Amino acid sequence: MKKDGIHFSSFILHPSPFRLRRIREWGRTARALLACAVLIWVSGCAPARAPAPVPVPGQPKPYRVGKTWYQPIPDAKGFNQRGIASWYGKDFHGRKTSSGEIYDMYAITAAHKTLPLGTYVRVRNLNNGKQIDVRINDRGPFVTGRIIDLSYTCARQLEIVGPGTAPVEVTALGMAAGISNGRQTYVQMDYEKGTFTFQVGAFIEKANAERLKAKLSQSFQNAHIVTYFDGRNNFFRVRVGRCTTLSQAVEYEQILKDRGYETTMIVAE
Repeated sequence: MKKDGIHFSSFILHPSPFRLRRIREWGRTARALLACAVLIWVSGCAPARAPAPVPVPGQPKPYRVGKTWYQPIPDAKGFNQRGIASWYGKDFHGRKTSSGEIYDMYAITAAHKTLPLGTYVRVRNLNNGKQIDVRINDRGPFVTGRIIDLSYTCARQLEIVGPGTAPVEVTALGMAAGISNGRQTYVQMDYEKGTFTFQVGAFIEKANAERLKAKLSQSFQNAHIVTYFDGRNNFFRVRVGRCTTLSQAVEYEQILKDRGYETTMIVAE
């Protein structure tokens, strides 16, 4: 077959170098367009990641595990919950918990997603009526349907080790208040009342902390420096102000932020 004096078969089977270059360019362009189309399609089909919740002044900061955000509650007063308990042991023994403690599978502790760390709770096995008072020092469990992760010792006392899980009731007792007549006593913390101050900055160089303290002293009362050692370095924390209620502290924190100290955070003394 001839077209314009050129054999069509020669055009296909024996293209010139110029035509070969054009064919390669068309191929690269087609592959690029296909890749873009696939990327757009995948992006459109992918589930949207849940936005981070907005932190509430004076409230515990939310945290994320996987794609799920959790909001710890400010206090455990009146807390009661029913659901499935599980336990964790050797795989986590010796690791650091969310509270900073080292996990001990033989201690009387547990993990909860939202209760304040340090809270004592009474866990009752609804299958056999056995109960134990435990301290929350970790976060979890992050398995759908489970509400508390017990240490091995707690699970053994409640007879949960064998089956692995059991329905339980969790009732908050409060924070440890000391021993009375040989028994642990608890107190419900009132987070609305107390002594609050405000951390505006933290520095490794003390001179920088001194400069910020001097600047704050011109407009605010109780500007001071607190030294903190993290095991490797000394940090000089610059704090200012003092309030006796959380509602006052929230207002004071906003004043500092409006003045340009955007990283200010409330500290309970």
